[in-house]
Amino acid sequence: MFKPACTYTAGSYGTEGQWSSDSHGMPYNFAKLILLIFCLFFLVESRKHRKRRWTGQVELPQISHIYKKNHDMTKTRTGKSEQLLRVDDHDFTMRPAFGGPAIPVGVDVQVESLDSISEVDMDFTMTLYLRHYWKDERLSFPSHTNKSMTFDGRLVKKIWVPDVFFVHSKRSFIHDTTTDNIMLRVFPDGHVLYSMRITVTAMCNMDFSRFPLDSQTCTLELESYAYTDEDLMLYWKNGNESLKTDEKISLSQFLIQKFHTTSRLAFYSSTGWYNRLYINFTLRRHIFFFLLQTYFPATLMVMLSWVSFWIDRRAVPARVSLGITTVLTMSTIITGVNASMPRVSYIKAVDIYLWVSFVFVFLSVIEYAAVNYLTTVQERKQRKLREKFPCTCGIPSTKTMMLDGIYSESDTNSLEGYPRGQMVAEEDNQDKMVVHLALNNESNSSRKKGLKGHVSLRIMQNTHAIDKYSRVIFPGTYIFFNLIYWSVFC
Repeated sequence: MFKPACTYTAGSYGTEGQWSSDSHGMPYNFAKLILLIFCLFFLVESRKHRKRRWTGQVELPQISHIYKKNHDMTKTRTGKSEQLLRVDDHDFTMRPAFGGPAIPVGVDVQVESLDSISEVDMDFTMTLYLRHYWKDERLSFPSHTNKSMTFDGRLVKKIWVPDVFFVHSKRSFIHDTTTDNIMLRVFPDGHVLYSMRITVTAMCNMDFSRFPLDSQTCTLELESYAYTDEDLMLYWKNGNESLKTDEKISLSQFLIQKFHTTSRLAFYSSTGWYNRLYINFTLRRHIFFFLLQTYFPATLMVMLSWVSFWIDRRAVPARVSLGITTVLTMSTIITGVNASMPRVSYIKAVDIYLWVSFVFVFLSVIEYAAVNYLTTVQERKQRKLREKFPCTCGIPSTKTMMLDGIYSESDTNSLEGYPRGQMVAEEDNQDKMVVHLALNNESNSSRKKGLKGHVSLRIMQNTHAIDKYSRVIFPGTYIFFNLIYWSVFC
């Protein structure tokens, strides 16, 4: 690098020498100044070239102003001191327009699924998208082309958001797979959209007085936790249109009839009035499952208990075992139904049907007990009559037979040896008749046929009157009960 030499020539102290020195020094000083400026410019350019060579940067050609687009600040990455939203410049612990009128916060909900309804716990589980709309001028920013800026959940912790919670909720959580399901969208004028995907389990007060022919209305309630109606005005953004549901939502035991929204004020004595939003939905239970599992088996057990009315009253094991089996089966059905229901203190519609059916089955057992007891009493009376009035017709007492029970053909054949005579009655009785049969050996076949017909008639007459009436009264009463039951509860 060239460096000019600096020399000094001493002039004379006279007037002529001084003029000579000034005339020669001014051009010389001006040349030195030009040379110094040139050296500095060369030094700066050499350093720029060296820096570009070691960093590997390539200078791009400048684009003509004809093709140059307008600069959008939302697409420019700025440093912390130049953040577009100026988050650090404001105190976001306070609500927008703090000290002024209540800030309106609009809400809309999209129901993704209705996961389960539990009668035992009296609650429901729902997955939904919850969206809030409000305006915060502190988040406004300049923009020429973009309409909004979208962020994830990391910015939510740095700004003010509404503190909405679910009233009467048991469990709730924000989905976090693969990251927190939170979206924040900020518009240039300060309007904010805040969306979350939430699953909530909330209480539902159910009335089972008409179960399983019932309809249930459940409600999901939203409310601000800290801000009263003087600070935050919570409202449905588009009225009933603020609630949207997926058309594929379905439940195994219920038919979803309708969804609708309402709103009202809730009062707390210690804090004041709050805006509360309601998501109401009505469910109607499918009856076919309970018809197959409860009503049909109970009806069949009742009809099975009626079979004992056609079984002979002497067949004690058959009638007793049939009655006990139907009673135990009805007890099992009642226990199974109540196991899947909450322990409510009132009577349900299914309880009425099952317990009435149980009473019919139990009465069929009681009916046979009454028949068996009356039969025993009648037999006891007959024995006393035979002992009091013995037979004097010349026929041995061992050959006397009372036609009041079941007997075989050999019993009738044993009467063939008797001489032909008149049938003498021992005692006229309204319930029983004891006869003596005298048969000879003539026309044995014809007399056997006549005796068999007489025996069949006697067996029909031997059926107890209680069984005859029960064959009509029990089915007729049960059918009448079913007509009243289904007309009232359906």
